[in-house]
Amino acid sequence: MTTDPSQPPPIDTSRAHPARVYDWLLGGKDNYPADEAVGETLPPQARDAARQNRAFMNRAVAHLAAQGVDQFLDIGAGIPTEPNLHRIVQRTVPRARVVYADNDPIVLRHAQALLAGSPEGATDYIQADVREPAQIVRHARGVLDFDRPIALSLIALMHFVPDDQDAHGIVRALVETLPPGSHLVLSHASIDLFPELAEQVIAQYAKGGIRLGFRTRAEVARFFDGLDIVPPGLVTATEWSGEGEEPPTPEESGIYAGVARVP
Repeated sequence: MTTDPSQPPPIDTSRAHPARVYDWLLGGKDNYPADEAVGETLPPQARDAARQNRAFMNRAVAHLAAQGVDQFLDIGAGIPTEPNLHRIVQRTVPRARVVYADNDPIVLRHAQALLAGSPEGATDYIQADVREPAQIVRHARGVLDFDRPIALSLIALMHFVPDDQDAHGIVRALVETLPPGSHLVLSHASIDLFPELAEQVIAQYAKGGIRLGFRTRAEVARFFDGLDIVPPGLVTATEWSGEGEEPPTPEESGIYAGVARVP
Protein backbone atom coordinates (compact mmCIF):
# COMPACT_ATOMS: atom_id res chain seq x y z
CA MET A 1 0.00 0.00 0.00
CA THR A 2 1.18 3.52 -0.74
CA THR A 3 0.02 6.94 0.36
CA ASP A 4 0.18 10.40 -1.09
CA PRO A 5 3.82 11.48 -0.65
CA SER A 6 2.90 15.05 0.25
CA GLN A 7 3.12 16.00 3.92
CA PRO A 8 -0.33 15.66 5.52
CA PRO A 9 -1.61 18.67 7.43
CA PRO A 10 -1.57 18.49 11.23
CA ILE A 11 -4.69 17.25 12.97
CA ASP A 12 -6.71 20.11 14.44
CA THR A 13 -8.34 18.51 17.46
CA SER A 14 -10.00 21.76 18.51
CA ARG A 15 -12.52 21.61 15.66
CA ALA A 16 -15.00 18.88 14.87
CA HIS A 17 -14.48 16.92 11.66
CA PRO A 18 -17.16 14.91 9.83
CA ALA A 19 -15.07 11.73 9.71
CA ARG A 20 -14.42 11.84 13.44
CA VAL A 21 -18.04 12.67 14.34
CA TYR A 22 -19.06 9.72 12.15
CA ASP A 23 -16.56 7.55 14.00
CA TRP A 24 -18.13 8.65 17.30
CA LEU A 25 -21.62 7.86 16.00
CA LEU A 26 -20.44 4.38 15.06
CA GLY A 27 -19.04 3.85 18.54
CA GLY A 28 -15.40 4.30 17.53
CA LYS A 29 -12.57 5.68 19.64
CA ASP A 30 -10.70 7.79 17.07
CA ASN A 31 -12.32 11.11 17.89
CA TYR A 32 -11.76 14.09 20.16
CA PRO A 33 -13.84 16.21 22.57
CA ALA A 34 -14.84 18.61 19.78
CA ASP A 35 -16.24 15.71 17.76
CA GLU A 36 -17.93 14.17 20.79
CA ALA A 37 -19.50 17.53 21.62
CA VAL A 38 -21.24 17.53 18.23
CA GLY A 39 -22.24 13.89 18.43
CA GLU A 40 -23.75 14.19 21.88
CA THR A 41 -26.10 16.98 20.75
CA LEU A 42 -27.47 14.95 17.84
CA PRO A 43 -30.73 13.02 18.14
CA PRO A 44 -30.51 9.22 18.58
CA GLN A 45 -31.53 8.76 14.96
CA ALA A 46 -28.10 10.07 13.90
CA ARG A 47 -26.49 6.91 15.28
CA ASP A 48 -29.08 4.88 13.37
CA ALA A 49 -28.25 6.77 10.18
CA ALA A 50 -24.52 6.09 10.56
CA ARG A 51 -25.18 2.40 11.08
CA GLN A 52 -27.61 2.29 8.14
CA ASN A 53 -25.06 3.96 5.88
CA ARG A 54 -22.42 1.38 6.74
CA ALA A 55 -24.85 -1.47 6.20
CA PHE A 56 -25.90 -0.09 2.81
CA MET A 57 -22.27 0.25 1.75
CA ASN A 58 -21.57 -3.31 2.81
CA ARG A 59 -24.51 -4.67 0.80
CA ALA A 60 -23.88 -2.53 -2.26
CA VAL A 61 -20.18 -3.27 -2.71
CA ALA A 62 -20.68 -6.96 -1.91
CA HIS A 63 -23.36 -7.05 -4.61
CA LEU A 64 -21.05 -5.40 -7.16
CA ALA A 65 -18.17 -7.71 -6.27
CA ALA A 66 -20.50 -10.66 -6.81
CA GLN A 67 -21.22 -9.23 -10.27
CA GLY A 68 -17.48 -9.28 -11.02
CA VAL A 69 -16.55 -5.66 -10.30
CA ASP A 70 -12.94 -5.71 -9.09
CA GLN A 71 -11.99 -2.01 -8.90
CA PHE A 72 -13.29 0.47 -6.32
CA LEU A 73 -12.67 4.15 -5.64
CA ASP A 74 -14.01 5.07 -2.19
CA ILE A 75 -13.99 8.82 -1.52
CA GLY A 76 -14.76 10.04 1.97
CA ALA A 77 -13.56 6.70 3.28
CA GLY A 78 -13.52 7.81 6.91
CA ILE A 79 -11.67 6.29 9.83
CA PRO A 80 -11.28 2.55 9.19
CA THR A 81 -14.19 0.56 10.62
CA GLU A 82 -14.35 -3.20 10.21
CA PRO A 83 -15.35 -4.54 7.86
CA ASN A 84 -13.73 -2.02 5.53
CA LEU A 85 -14.76 -1.88 1.89
CA HIS A 86 -11.69 -3.78 0.67
CA ARG A 87 -12.30 -6.56 3.21
CA ILE A 88 -15.83 -6.99 1.87
CA VAL A 89 -15.00 -7.06 -1.83
CA GLN A 90 -11.79 -9.08 -1.53
CA ARG A 91 -13.71 -11.89 0.17
CA THR A 92 -15.41 -12.43 -3.17
CA VAL A 93 -12.76 -11.08 -5.55
CA PRO A 94 -9.32 -11.45 -3.91
CA ARG A 95 -7.67 -9.59 -6.80
CA ALA A 96 -9.84 -6.51 -6.25
CA ARG A 97 -8.03 -3.17 -6.22
CA VAL A 98 -9.28 -0.39 -3.92
CA VAL A 99 -8.29 3.26 -3.63
CA TYR A 100 -9.46 5.21 -0.59
CA ALA A 101 -9.51 9.00 -0.27
CA ASP A 102 -10.31 11.25 2.67
CA ASN A 103 -9.43 14.77 3.80
CA ASP A 104 -9.00 14.06 7.52
CA PRO A 105 -5.29 13.60 8.43
CA ILE A 106 -6.22 11.13 11.17
CA VAL A 107 -7.45 8.71 8.49
CA LEU A 108 -3.97 8.71 6.94
CA ARG A 109 -2.47 7.82 10.33
CA HIS A 110 -4.61 4.69 10.41
CA ALA A 111 -4.37 3.79 6.73
CA GLN A 112 -1.04 1.95 6.81
CA ALA A 113 -2.05 -0.26 9.73
CA LEU A 114 -5.69 -0.95 8.92
CA LEU A 115 -6.07 -0.91 5.14
CA ALA A 116 -3.78 -3.78 4.15
CA GLY A 117 -5.46 -5.79 1.41
CA SER A 118 -5.25 -9.36 0.19
CA PRO A 119 -1.98 -10.56 -1.38
CA GLU A 120 -3.65 -10.87 -4.78
CA GLY A 121 -5.21 -7.41 -4.72
CA ALA A 122 -4.10 -3.87 -3.95
CA THR A 123 -5.21 -1.22 -1.48
CA ASP A 124 -4.12 2.40 -1.68
CA TYR A 125 -4.90 5.70 0.03
CA ILE A 126 -4.68 9.37 -0.89
CA GLN A 127 -5.06 12.32 1.45
CA ALA A 128 -7.42 14.49 -0.60
CA ASP A 129 -10.77 16.27 -0.61
CA VAL A 130 -13.69 15.34 -2.87
CA ARG A 131 -13.71 19.01 -3.91
CA GLU A 132 -10.45 18.19 -5.73
CA PRO A 133 -11.70 15.43 -8.05
CA ALA A 134 -8.87 15.82 -10.57
CA GLN A 135 -6.25 15.19 -7.88
CA ILE A 136 -8.04 12.08 -6.67
CA VAL A 137 -8.46 10.64 -10.17
CA ARG A 138 -4.85 11.41 -11.07
CA HIS A 139 -3.66 9.43 -8.05
CA ALA A 140 -6.18 6.62 -8.58
CA ARG A 141 -4.94 6.08 -12.15
CA GLY A 142 -1.71 4.76 -10.65
CA VAL A 143 -3.62 1.87 -9.06
CA LEU A 144 -6.85 1.42 -11.02
CA ASP A 145 -7.26 0.71 -14.73
CA PHE A 146 -9.61 3.40 -16.05
CA ASP A 147 -10.17 1.36 -19.20
CA ARG A 148 -12.13 -1.19 -17.15
CA PRO A 149 -15.20 -0.76 -14.91
CA ILE A 150 -14.73 0.96 -11.56
CA ALA A 151 -17.20 1.36 -8.70
CA LEU A 152 -17.16 4.91 -7.32
CA SER A 153 -18.32 4.95 -3.69
CA LEU A 154 -19.61 8.20 -2.15
CA ILE A 155 -21.16 7.08 1.12
CA ALA A 156 -22.68 9.79 3.35
CA LEU A 157 -20.30 12.30 1.78
CA MET A 158 -22.01 14.71 -0.59
CA HIS A 159 -24.30 16.19 2.05
CA PHE A 160 -21.12 17.74 3.47
CA VAL A 161 -20.76 19.67 0.20
CA PRO A 162 -23.36 22.48 0.11
CA ASP A 163 -24.85 23.72 -3.15
CA ASP A 164 -22.53 26.74 -3.28
CA GLN A 165 -19.62 24.28 -3.60
CA ASP A 166 -21.15 22.62 -6.68
CA ALA A 167 -21.81 19.16 -5.27
CA HIS A 168 -23.52 17.94 -8.44
CA GLY A 169 -20.70 19.25 -10.62
CA ILE A 170 -18.13 17.42 -8.50
CA VAL A 171 -19.92 14.09 -8.86
CA ARG A 172 -20.41 14.68 -12.57
CA ALA A 173 -16.68 15.35 -13.00
CA LEU A 174 -15.82 12.11 -11.21
CA VAL A 175 -18.35 10.00 -13.12
CA GLU A 176 -17.18 11.40 -16.45
CA THR A 177 -13.76 9.81 -15.87
CA LEU A 178 -15.28 6.33 -15.46
CA PRO A 179 -15.50 3.90 -18.38
CA PRO A 180 -18.78 2.24 -19.45
CA GLY A 181 -19.86 -0.53 -17.11
CA SER A 182 -18.71 1.37 -14.05
CA HIS A 183 -21.02 2.12 -11.12
CA LEU A 184 -21.82 4.99 -8.77
CA VAL A 185 -22.70 3.96 -5.19
CA LEU A 186 -24.11 6.89 -3.24
CA SER A 187 -25.97 7.56 -0.01
CA HIS A 188 -27.13 10.98 1.10
CA ALA A 189 -29.03 12.50 4.02
CA SER A 190 -32.52 13.72 3.14
CA ILE A 191 -34.17 17.01 4.00
CA ASP A 192 -37.67 15.86 3.07
CA LEU A 193 -38.21 12.49 4.79
CA PHE A 194 -38.03 13.82 8.35
CA PRO A 195 -37.63 17.58 7.87
CA GLU A 196 -37.75 18.65 11.53
CA LEU A 197 -35.17 16.06 12.49
CA ALA A 198 -32.99 17.04 9.53
CA GLU A 199 -33.06 20.70 10.51
CA GLN A 200 -32.04 19.77 14.05
CA VAL A 201 -29.05 17.80 12.78
CA ILE A 202 -28.01 20.61 10.42
CA ALA A 203 -28.15 23.13 13.26
CA GLN A 204 -26.08 21.03 15.66
CA TYR A 205 -23.38 20.32 13.06
CA ALA A 206 -23.28 24.06 12.29
CA LYS A 207 -22.53 24.80 15.95
CA GLY A 208 -19.48 22.58 15.54
CA GLY A 209 -18.38 24.48 12.45
CA ILE A 210 -19.55 21.87 9.93
CA ARG A 211 -21.84 22.92 7.09
CA LEU A 212 -24.37 20.46 5.75
CA GLY A 213 -26.39 20.39 2.55
CA PHE A 214 -29.16 17.87 3.08
CA ARG A 215 -31.25 17.43 -0.08
CA THR A 216 -34.64 16.33 -1.34
CA ARG A 217 -35.14 13.08 -3.20
CA ALA A 218 -35.24 14.97 -6.51
CA GLU A 219 -31.97 16.73 -5.69
CA VAL A 220 -30.30 13.45 -4.72
CA ALA A 221 -31.61 11.84 -7.92
CA ARG A 222 -29.70 14.48 -9.92
CA PHE A 223 -26.43 12.83 -8.87
CA PHE A 224 -27.51 9.88 -11.01
CA ASP A 225 -28.39 11.93 -14.12
CA GLY A 226 -27.30 10.13 -17.30
CA LEU A 227 -26.77 6.83 -15.48
CA ASP A 228 -28.82 3.64 -15.47
CA ILE A 229 -30.03 3.23 -11.91
CA VAL A 230 -30.24 -0.41 -10.90
CA PRO A 231 -33.15 -2.01 -8.99
CA PRO A 232 -34.61 -1.16 -6.54
CA GLY A 233 -33.76 2.39 -7.63
CA LEU A 234 -33.28 5.40 -5.38
CA VAL A 235 -34.74 4.29 -2.06
CA THR A 236 -33.93 4.70 1.61
CA ALA A 237 -30.75 3.04 2.85
CA THR A 238 -32.65 0.32 4.66
CA GLU A 239 -34.73 -0.52 1.57
CA TRP A 240 -31.78 -1.15 -0.75
CA SER A 241 -30.71 -4.65 -1.64
CA GLY A 242 -29.24 -6.16 -4.76
CA GLU A 243 -31.62 -7.72 -7.26
CA GLY A 244 -32.52 -11.23 -6.17
CA GLU A 245 -30.94 -10.76 -2.74
CA GLU A 246 -32.70 -10.90 0.59
CA PRO A 247 -33.77 -7.39 1.65
CA PRO A 248 -32.66 -5.99 5.03
CA THR A 249 -34.96 -5.82 8.02
CA PRO A 250 -37.51 -3.00 7.50
CA GLU A 251 -36.51 0.13 9.41
CA GLU A 252 -37.21 3.85 9.10
CA SER A 253 -34.37 5.82 7.56
CA GLY A 254 -33.68 9.43 6.63
CA ILE A 255 -30.98 8.40 4.16
CA TYR A 256 -31.43 8.02 0.42
CA ALA A 257 -29.30 5.40 -1.31
CA GLY A 258 -28.81 4.10 -4.80
CA VAL A 259 -26.50 2.33 -7.22
CA ALA A 260 -26.32 3.22 -10.90
CA ARG A 261 -24.41 1.92 -13.91
CA VAL A 262 -22.45 4.06 -16.35
CA PRO A 263 -23.88 3.24 -19.82
